[in-house]
Amino acid sequence: MKKRLLLQNAIWLSLTTFTLRGAGMAFRVYLANQIGDEGIGLYQLIFTLYNLCITLATSGVSVASTRLVAGWLAQNKGSPAILAKKVVRYSFCTGAFSGILLFVCAGPASKWILQDTRAIIPLRILAFSLPFMAAGAALRGCFSACRQVKSSSVSQLFEQAVRIGLVAYLLPRAPIENLALSCSIIVLGNTLSEILSALWIQISWKCYMSRTPAKPSAPLQSTFSAYCSLGLPVAATRGVSSLLVTAENVLVPAMLGLFLADRTEALASFGRLKGMALPVLFFPFSLLATFSTLLLPEITHAHIKGDRAALCRLIKITLQITCILSLLVGGLITIFSAPLGQLLYQSEEIGFYLRILGPLAPFMYLESMVDGMLRGMDEQLATFRYSLLDSAVRIAGVLILVPHFGMKGFLFVMLLSNLTTCLLNLCRLVQVSHLHLSLSTLVLKPLFSLLAGWAAWHFVMETFFTGIAHFSGFMLLCAGSCTVGGIYLIFLWITGCVSLQNFAFLKRKKHIKPVCGKPAVPHTLPCVLFF
Repeated sequence: MKKRLLLQNAIWLSLTTFTLRGAGMAFRVYLANQIGDEGIGLYQLIFTLYNLCITLATSGVSVASTRLVAGWLAQNKGSPAILAKKVVRYSFCTGAFSGILLFVCAGPASKWILQDTRAIIPLRILAFSLPFMAAGAALRGCFSACRQVKSSSVSQLFEQAVRIGLVAYLLPRAPIENLALSCSIIVLGNTLSEILSALWIQISWKCYMSRTPAKPSAPLQSTFSAYCSLGLPVAATRGVSSLLVTAENVLVPAMLGLFLADRTEALASFGRLKGMALPVLFFPFSLLATFSTLLLPEITHAHIKGDRAALCRLIKITLQITCILSLLVGGLITIFSAPLGQLLYQSEEIGFYLRILGPLAPFMYLESMVDGMLRGMDEQLATFRYSLLDSAVRIAGVLILVPHFGMKGFLFVMLLSNLTTCLLNLCRLVQVSHLHLSLSTLVLKPLFSLLAGWAAWHFVMETFFTGIAHFSGFMLLCAGSCTVGGIYLIFLWITGCVSLQNFAFLKRKKHIKPVCGKPAVPHTLPCVLFF
C-alpha cells in the first residue's frame, strides 16, 4: 500500500510540475508578445520585490505545517483537523503582516528602490494575495504530511488555469502603450487566482477530513511556540537569501542604465534575460524537480539510520542521472539556441543569451540537486553560507562589471557564481558522505556522447542541407533534438553509462531473505523514479 501511494504521488508530482512549468513557459511567451521587452522587464522588476514578500509570508509555513501534522499523526494523536486549523490561522496572520507591509511600502519602494513609479499600483494589488498564499501553503503542507499529493496538485493546476484565463481575457483589452495598466491586469489575475486557489484547497481539506475516520483528538499544547520554532529559522535564512537576490535584481537594470545611458533599454535587456531566456533554461528542470522532492525523504532516512551504503547509492544515482539529463539539456539549448530564440520570441538576442547560458545548465541543475541532498543530510548551514557567498559575489560583480561591460559583464558574473557555488556544494557533499566519484562516468562519457550527437547532427545538416533548409523552426528543433538525443543515448549505452542492469529491479522476485525477523525491502524507489 505504501509503495503504491509513493508511486501515485510520484506520478501526480511529475505531471503537475511538468504541466505547471509548461503552462508558465507558454504564459511568458504570450506576455512577451503582448507587452514587449520593456513590459517584461517591468513585470520582472515588480516580481523581484513581490518575491521577497512571498518569502516573508510563506517561508517556513509549509515546513512548520508539514512537521507539526506529521508529528501529530506519527504519535497517533487522532484527527489533525483542529491542529491544521490553528496552523492555517497563524499562517494567514503571517501573510497578512507581509501584505500590509507591501501595501504600505509600495510607494517608497517603487520610487527609491525599483526607481519606477509604475510599479506602485501592481504591488498594492499583489499585497492582497499574500495572506491567502500563506494559508494555501500551510494547507499544502498538511496534505503532504498526510501523503495526499493529489489535492495539492489539483489546487495548483486550478490556480494556474485561473491566472492564465483571466489575463488572456483582460490583457488584450488594455492599451498596449500603457505598461502600468498592463502589469496591473497581469498581477490582478495573479491575486485572484491565489485567492480562489486558497479557497479551493480549503474546501478540499474539509472534504478530506470528512472522509477520514474520526478518532479522539489529544489536547493541543503550545502549538504557537512549536509553529514558531519550526518556521522562524527557515524564514530567517530564506529571508536573508531572498533579500540579497532582490538587491541583485534591483541593481542589474540600474547598472545597465549607467552603461547604456537609457533606462528603457536597460529594463528591456533585463526583461529579455531574466524574464524570457532564463525560464527557457529552467523549464526542463521540471524533469528533475519531482525526483528531488521525492528523494529527499529517502536520503534523510538513510542519513538518520547511518546506512552509509544506501546513502552513497542514492547520491550516486542522483548525481549520475542529473549529469546525464543536464548535459543533454545544456547541449540541446546551446546547439539550437538561435532557432529556439526565433521560434519562441522572434529575437536573435534571446538566442545569444541561450547560447551563452546553455553550457551553464549542467552546473545550475547539479547545484539545485546537490543543495537538496545536503539539506536532507542536515547541512542547511553549509548551503546557507554558500548562498550568502554566491549573492555577495554576484552583487559585487554587478556593481563593478556591469557599468563598464553591460550585459556581457552580468553574464560573466552568472558564469563565475554558478561555477563557484556548484563546486562548493559538490565538495561539501563529497566531504560529508565520504563518497568516491567517478569523473569518467559523471562527466567524460556523457560529454563524449553529447559531442557524438552534435557531430551526427552536423553531418545530417551538411549532407541534407537543401531539404532541411525548408523546415520550419519547430520541425528543425524536433528533428535536431531527436537526432542529437538519440545518438546521445546510444553512446551512453555503448560507453556503459546506461545499461540493462539499470532495469534489473523490474525482474526481482519477492524471495529476499528477511533480516531480524522483518522482510527486507530493496531500495528500488530511486531506480523506479529515475529509470
